[in-house]
Amino acid sequence: MNLALRLARREMRSGLGGFRLFIACLALGVTAIAAILSFSRAIEEGLRADAREILGGDVAVSLLYREATPEQMAFLRERGQFVRWIDSRAMARPLKTDGRTTLVQLKAVEATYPLYGTLELKEGGSLAEALARRDGVWGAVVEEAALRRMNLALGDRLKVGEVTLELRGLIAREPDRGLNAFASLGPRLMMSFEAVIDSGLVQPGSLLNWEYRLRLAPGGSDVATLAALKSRWPDAGWRLRGLADAGGGIRNWLDRLTQFIGLVGLASLLVGGVGVGNAISSFLAGRLHTIATLKCLGAPERLVFTTYFLQLAALAILGVAIGVVVGAALPFVAQVLIADLLPVRARISLYAGPLATAAAFGLLVSLLFALVPLMRARRVPAATLMRGAVVGQGRMGWRDALAIGAVAVTLASFTVFTSDSRRIAAWFVLGAVGAFIAFPLLARLVMLAAARAGKPKLAGLRLALANLHRPGAPTPIVMLSLGLGLTVLVATALIEGNLREQLMRRIPSDAPAFFFVDIQSTQMPAFEKAIAAVPGAGALDKVPSLRGRIVKIGGKPVNEMVVPSESRWAVEGDRGVTYAATPPEGSRIVAGEWWPADYRGPQLISFDEGLAKSFGLGLGDTITVNVLGRDIEARIASLRRIEWTTLAINFVFVYSPGTLDKAPHTFLATVKSTPGAEDAIFKTVTEQFPNVTVVRIRDAIETATGVLGNIGLATRVIGFLSILAGVLVLAGAMLATQRRRVHEAVVMKVLGATRARIAGIFAWEFAFLGLATALAALGVGTLGAWLVVSRLMGLDWTFLPAVAIAVALGAMALTLAFGLAGTLAALRQRPLALLRNE
Repeated sequence: MNLALRLARREMRSGLGGFRLFIACLALGVTAIAAILSFSRAIEEGLRADAREILGGDVAVSLLYREATPEQMAFLRERGQFVRWIDSRAMARPLKTDGRTTLVQLKAVEATYPLYGTLELKEGGSLAEALARRDGVWGAVVEEAALRRMNLALGDRLKVGEVTLELRGLIAREPDRGLNAFASLGPRLMMSFEAVIDSGLVQPGSLLNWEYRLRLAPGGSDVATLAALKSRWPDAGWRLRGLADAGGGIRNWLDRLTQFIGLVGLASLLVGGVGVGNAISSFLAGRLHTIATLKCLGAPERLVFTTYFLQLAALAILGVAIGVVVGAALPFVAQVLIADLLPVRARISLYAGPLATAAAFGLLVSLLFALVPLMRARRVPAATLMRGAVVGQGRMGWRDALAIGAVAVTLASFTVFTSDSRRIAAWFVLGAVGAFIAFPLLARLVMLAAARAGKPKLAGLRLALANLHRPGAPTPIVMLSLGLGLTVLVATALIEGNLREQLMRRIPSDAPAFFFVDIQSTQMPAFEKAIAAVPGAGALDKVPSLRGRIVKIGGKPVNEMVVPSESRWAVEGDRGVTYAATPPEGSRIVAGEWWPADYRGPQLISFDEGLAKSFGLGLGDTITVNVLGRDIEARIASLRRIEWTTLAINFVFVYSPGTLDKAPHTFLATVKSTPGAEDAIFKTVTEQFPNVTVVRIRDAIETATGVLGNIGLATRVIGFLSILAGVLVLAGAMLATQRRRVHEAVVMKVLGATRARIAGIFAWEFAFLGLATALAALGVGTLGAWLVVSRLMGLDWTFLPAVAIAVALGAMALTLAFGLAGTLAALRQRPLALLRNE
């Protein structure tokens, strides 16, 4: 060991040499993992520190459609400080002639709001003063986006329902908004609780969320309070949350984001591992004579291995350290750039756990990819080294293969057991193993095809094909290096493109122009008459609408069941329900039968086919939904396959008539129209029915397109990360074969080849390599995207040829650029200096 340390120290005096790519590949992957894990931990700490502020209290009670009873509110008031508010959508109608009526997310609060934290206004001042009634006019505060949409300024007035409001402030920060900011259809408008009562929006069956928050007296327990509420009112039909549930949606969002980007970072690190192997191969190729001399002087294999392992370990630690430092610093930079976009205040700090995890990944990956060339090199005989043979051709012993396998299993296990979702991590590991097997196999097929392609008359083309399959050809390593990064880019681009295709091109030409929400039953005749009076308006399609929460599946309480993750959305909140005598448009019965139009027997339900399969339900099974505080059990009479892309009104739950039609409810409606009639319909509804929420389909599509644009930007950033890792690895692969290219160029020069002819030969070789890599990445990436779109998302698949062409051209350009860059150095080599050494 002492001798190995001395030899390693002396060799490293010459500097980093060709290890800059080695360090860059490691640092890039470790940086990505350290940054995302550190930022995730910072948000988790923020959730923990601000739990009361995020929840809005120590105990949260939510009801849909109806408010709590006086007895229930008295129970809450007895236990501490109490506040309530109403959350809903509404239409804000400016009184200015050039103002624009806009859909807003309404929040009507009592004077004691908020119980925790502070609602901050950009102009300063208190919320109570801004919302107070002055000269008979109530105040309101809004997000800045609302002013732009309505073409208004502070001091202007508008109407919500029947009440007039004056805009008096801009919301800088709403303490308990959380992820609701991303889920809202419109910007926030906040008014006083008394003002919304004056607006006339509070009607029986109106789609209003009644929110109650409780700040417990000192020593009070949120767990005990929740237990008391459940015990006293077991069938209240409300949603109860304590401090442990604060930020539940944010946590889910954070977990998925961390999982996704963390795996991309790990993929980049694995791609970088190939670069580590390339850099080591290049380094060992430059140490042929040193290793040969050591072996000829009697150095055992262990000494050779230990000497170079110590050098590589020191460099790996340096690369990992750089990645950890940069990754730890990035969350501080991100906080400055995107703090206002986050749903919670992140507690940015240096967290040892995430940094240690990232460092462990970096060290394991560098160890895995360093062992392969090191173990092969140490077993090559000294005589072979003296002849200048390729280092990597040494045959690996079974003990060496076993050691490498043990490191690979350790890395895979570490990946799975440090992940929040072990199932996804396990699939990632299997996919990574498959990719590392598939690309070398594809490379062998390319080499076989080149070998059997015959002998073209063009000499340059003939030599280029020979270079693809000759001993020591870079074909396998180039395809693996660039192919992995391109695969991620292809998959993300195709997934984004298919989502855009579903949204923009698959909307039927006869799609409705508007959705109308919260039409009162008493308004329906007048509403139909008003729409029919507008020239160009089509027939009105109306459906009764209520909201309900699944409480039992097959007679078993939901909280006692393990619901698959892809179906958790159906049981984690309220869902839309309706009743109908005939099957709804845009769905097809695939099992069972629809009830007769005049059916009035025991309660039946028609259920979504996919959700029933996920729940393990079939025809004749029961499902219980709490609607307006009443549990309604129904037997499944039919299963439907719903075509959501028709944009017809559809529900997962459709009940038979006889029960829900007696409950207070509102209506949803759609209408088709000519383009010229849209403005007239919008004006008629917003002026005559101020309580009705109007959603213009065109505006909703533009909003969704904007969201997809952001998703596209995120996927391009992620794809760039993978491509950057692939480019670094590609550069390493070219460096690893540089010595052989120099030798070939010198030989061809001696035989009379011009520089142009030599450059042309290498250009053909790299063009073939780039095209083969692009086709391989296109195939693997398309397969991955197809699995995600068709199997995971359940959408129709469309192949996008523009993506294929862009990837092929990009891969060829990259491979040509790096290959010819190395060729220029080979062309500058003087033959005499090299031949003397031969």
